Amino acid sequence: MNNLKKYTSLVFTALIICSTAIAQNTPAAFKVPAYEKFVLPNGLSVYLMEQHEVPVISLSVIIPAGAIYDGAQSGLASLTAAGLQYGTKSYSKIKIEEELDFIGASLNTYANKESAGLSSKFASKDLDKVIPIVKEVLVDPIFDKEEFEKERKRVLSSLDQAKLSPRNVINAYWDKFIFGDHVYANPVSGSPATVGKFNIEDLKGFYKSNYGPQGSAISIVGDFNAQEMKIRLRNLFAGWKKTGSVQKGLAAQPVKPIQASRVLLINKEDARETTLYIGGLGIRRDNPDFVAIDVVNTVFGGRFTSWLNDELRVNSGLTYGARSGFSPLKNSGTFSISTFTATKTTEATLDKALQVLDSLHKKGIDEKTLASAKNYVKGQFPPKYETASQLAGLLTQMFWYGFDESFINNFQANVDGLTVAKSKEIINKYFPRDNLQFVLIGKSADIKSIAAKYGPVTEKQIKADGF
Repeated sequence: MNNLKKYTSLVFTALIICSTAIAQNTPAAFKVPAYEKFVLPNGLSVYLMEQHEVPVISLSVIIPAGAIYDGAQSGLASLTAAGLQYGTKSYSKIKIEEELDFIGASLNTYANKESAGLSSKFASKDLDKVIPIVKEVLVDPIFDKEEFEKERKRVLSSLDQAKLSPRNVINAYWDKFIFGDHVYANPVSGSPATVGKFNIEDLKGFYKSNYGPQGSAISIVGDFNAQEMKIRLRNLFAGWKKTGSVQKGLAAQPVKPIQASRVLLINKEDARETTLYIGGLGIRRDNPDFVAIDVVNTVFGGRFTSWLNDELRVNSGLTYGARSGFSPLKNSGTFSISTFTATKTTEATLDKALQVLDSLHKKGIDEKTLASAKNYVKGQFPPKYETASQLAGLLTQMFWYGFDESFINNFQANVDGLTVAKSKEIINKYFPRDNLQFVLIGKSADIKSIAAKYGPVTEKQIKADGF
């Protein structure tokens, strides 16, 4: 009996030790590492985050100079961003490339719908070589005419080829269809008709009007001393003057509400399949339900085992893949179901997608399915912010969209806090069910009568300029 008591006591003690070990090994919720923020006298916001584990530095810059400021010159923001690397006051394009290639550093410039940006990654020992180049690319570009002509030809060639593949261009058609006359409809890449008319003075004018420290931010993450970096940045960017003109809040203008279902049919005569989007207006990036929406969308169409993919790919064999997603912007956004299918199965695919959406609204998500989605979302989250480059990008995104570290720090708790009842509210509020919009790219002669089943049809030719 004493032996039994002793054995029981040992087992109980072992269980306590194991439970404690498991508890101690349970990964803590991801938190944003400590960082510092300050603003230079010229208005440039600066974020500094020291990370000394690896001798690498990553840098991210965001500037209010995206396609929404193109006006009638569609594609100008994108070409201007590329033009930053055509050469500077002190470095030719070739010199920039040679200097960076020799030390294995990277530097990229780009523009998207709302903003322009720059990213760079380099060894911390090369800070003195890279930072001056970054500064000149941002502040002192010369927009070399010869390099501009080369880039313009490349862009025109890529625009011609893009429409050979509907999946490359359907998003531009979608934005134009959903946003109409709003600046969010502006295609980032432009069109042959607009890009073909640009000259080097257009780029210089766009730069002068839109590139400046006010409303811009730079984040630096990695192996450096923050106090020394402060001094360096103040000296480097002291000469970057504010732009002469004040930008208008073009994107803040309200987006027209969608009043009825409509179909945009883009005819591609040689198409053997139909590429399609279904959806409507979505959410702003600062939506307080952002995390809950992400979890619900994971179930519906955000992962390989989603309801959409199961029904359209696995169970019915109508497509090789189907998904759904929200594309949030600062002031608006879209929601879309996207897939493609053989021409002959266009109607079946559209109907099946709509059935899955209807099921989401009627049945909602049960406890078991919700738990699976929560675990998936929590597992996918930390790897998005592991590297210095990812963290640098996070800081500029926080600046741009106006959210703070609480979005990251409370992410796991917000995921865990989503209930079945709340998920039903999210579905009803954010996943459009009525007045759905449809964009179809395929052979019109074969699918136009099918398209008309879902709403009034507007037809375009894919070979026509623009979107």
